[in-house]
Amino acid sequence: MSIVVDVQRQVSALPTDNDFQRWAEAALEAGQRDDAELTIRLVDTAESAALNQQYRHREGATNVLSFPFEAPAEVELNLLGDLVICAEVVQQQAQEQNKAELAHWAHMVVHGCLHLLGYDHIEAEDADIMEAMEIKVLQQLGYSDPYQEI
Repeated sequence: MSIVVDVQRQVSALPTDNDFQRWAEAALEAGQRDDAELTIRLVDTAESAALNQQYRHREGATNVLSFPFEAPAEVELNLLGDLVICAEVVQQQAQEQNKAELAHWAHMVVHGCLHLLGYDHIEAEDADIMEAMEIKVLQQLGYSDPYQEI
């Protein structure tokens, strides 16, 4: 397996680069991708809100944004794309949802990686598939079901 994860820290955050690497590898393995590069950028609420407005036309910061890379057909690159994760939103959600912060970080990385692989949750059937994959990957990593009510 050759998964390269570049972590860019615009803000300091709890997880280590090794955590991000491990979580991304687990998600990509589940998606049957064993050769890829991706960037995970940790940002503040201002940057998250600006990107959310620019690309999704939604106001405010959000937990994770996924930007898949689509190379032209004649270009062979293993670049999967970028994840932009807002540290403050992840920390706030973990607290509000009474979840371990590290577990919520892992969920955001797995969730974002699955989006980079083309999974989505717009339609109920697709959401069921994506959530089942997330649960399976997170359990393999030692975390509980993120969708289970506490």
